[in-house]
Amino acid sequence: MRGALALAIVLAATVTASVTALADSGPVIAVPGRAGVPVMINGRDASWAVVEGDWGLARGVHVQPTVIGGWDVYQGKSVGRYYPSSGKIPGYGRLEIEPPANRALPQPAESFYRSWSAESAAPTELQDIPQNPPPVIVAPEINLPRRPRR
Repeated sequence: MRGALALAIVLAATVTASVTALADSGPVIAVPGRAGVPVMINGRDASWAVVEGDWGLARGVHVQPTVIGGWDVYQGKSVGRYYPSSGKIPGYGRLEIEPPANRALPQPAESFYRSWSAESAAPTELQDIPQNPPPVIVAPEINLPRRPRR
């Protein structure tokens, strides 16, 4: 009887753990963490909407999350590039600000010049015999028997 009870407890724990582990790949409801701070996905407010395809750390890089529902109005499909004629600022990159034409210009910088060069050292005369020859060490020859191949 105790063995059956222990087996039932282990089986219940295994089923519960496997269901919990598989829960990250299904659709979820995006709940804001703080009041007044929306959940933004691809520039769209996804608060209290169903999100499919976003699997956290287990997601693939080629899966685009799908937002079903939500509260904002559809503003058109986002093009992947920046077109200045559209009047919209790019989603990433530097923010370019055009300075006014009548602004005070900074003082001109002082002149600066720097140069680099590289050359080989002059060749020295080769000597036939070194001044301090290294000591000669005679290594003993040890002929150990070879191990047979298998």
